[in-house]
Parts: sequence; structure tokens; C-alpha cells
Amino acid sequence: MKTVVITGSARGFGFEMAKLFRMKGCNVVLLDRNKDALKEALEEIRKISSTREVFSYVVDITKEEEITKMLQEITQNVKKIDIWINNAGVNQSNKPIWELSKEEIDHLIDVDLKGTILCSKLVMPILIKQQSGQIYNVEGHGSNDAKILGLSLYGTSKRAVTYFTEALAYEVQELHLPIQVGKITPGIMITNFITTALGDGEKIELDEKTKKVYNILGDYPDTIANFMVDKILKNDKNNVKFTWLTNRKAFCRFMMAGFSKRNFFEKKQ
Repeated sequence: MKTVVITGSARGFGFEMAKLFRMKGCNVVLLDRNKDALKEALEEIRKISSTREVFSYVVDITKEEEITKMLQEITQNVKKIDIWINNAGVNQSNKPIWELSKEEIDHLIDVDLKGTILCSKLVMPILIKQQSGQIYNVEGHGSNDAKILGLSLYGTSKRAVTYFTEALAYEVQELHLPIQVGKITPGIMITNFITTALGDGEKIELDEKTKKVYNILGDYPDTIANFMVDKILKNDKNNVKFTWLTNRKAFCRFMMAGFSKRNFFEKKQ
């Protein structure tokens, strides 16, 4: 019986992974800063028939004192933390870097980069003490150096997350710790994340070219979660990378784009 903790798990990809982990017999801990969304997520997760435990905590991953308090409570409720997934993140406004305010820059970097680093830093001593555990960080646009107008800051944070994850895996290896660190690369997920800036902030208007690409390459989060959860539960290696949208898959989808009728942005009547 494993215990899985997922940041940003009240909605989207994190929520879909949480449901699957519970279905597969794991204790699940939901973390999110949105109290109302977290309450709804907890109610939905509890509807899944299981003898395992489910917990939820309202926590801001940019604040060390909140993470520390939450970790103390988690370790009192479960024997150990087996899997920690740094999934929480916010999108950027569809603007070039010079049009973003300092507040927007600070908020995105605090959540997408510093939040991942801070959570990893604080959970590592727990994993070291229990002599087991895994940390997975979610990559995104920019992790592979791709560039899109209006996503420069978000891409910068995700490129840094990739380096940080590899560096953390290297430190684990060099210090011969019985812990695994890995990257999750989900590709393009069709959630409100792609149309909302900075969490629950302003709406992002996608142009037709971007929508076309998303229709070809995108998938709903439950599809991607099915792939990732199985990979994570079977993994016993350090410095792994689990990729949903591989280059081969993307190539095939572009080749078949003329035959595809998928339209994630079509308004339902």
C-alpha cells in the first residue's frame, strides 16, 4: 500500500492522477490552494470505492511554513510518503515578456519553479529518513527548448524545472540514496489551464493557429493520467522520464491531421 501526494490536485491532470492512484489501491493526499475546488475534488475522490485513505490540505506551495505544517500532519496520518508529485503550476498571460508586470513574473516563477524546488527540498529529508520514496516533477512547454510567442516566461520556468530535476536525481545518485527522482512529460493537455492565466486569473484568447495545433496534439488529462500512473507505480529507477507525446506520436498525428475530426474548442449546442 503506497501513499501518493500530489500538488495542484483539485482539478485537471493532478486530480485525474489522484483518482487513478486511489483506484489502484493507494492512499491519496490532495494538495491545492483553492479551498472550494479542493473540497469538490475530495468529495469526488471519496466516491471511489476503496479501503485506502484520502486526505486533503489547503496549502500554498510558495510558503515554506504552510508546506512544513502540512508535511507534519501527513506524516502523522500515514506511515510514510512513497510518491510525491510536483504538479501545481500556473500559465502565463499571452503577452511578450516586456508586457508582463513584476507581480505576474513573481507569481509564475514562485509557483512553477520555486514551488517545485521548495516542496522537493522539504520532502527530501523525510524520504531520506524513511530510506525510500520517489519525487516526480511535471515538465511543460519550454522543457525541450521550444519557444512560442506569449509563453516565454512559462517556458523559462519549465526549462529550469527540467534542469533542477536532473540535478536532484544526480545528487541522489552521487550520495547513494535509496530514492528515485523523475520527470513527467504530459504534452498538451486540454484543461482550463491553457485558457486561463496565473491560476484563476484572466482568460487567454487562443488564436486559430494555436487551436489547430492543440486539436492535433492535445489530449484530455484522464487519457494522459492513465499512461503516467501505470509508469510511476512500476518504476524503480532514478532519473527517469515518462513522455506521453513522443516525437513519433506527434509526427503521426500531423500526418493524420487531415482525417482527424477532433475539435476541443467547438462550442457544444
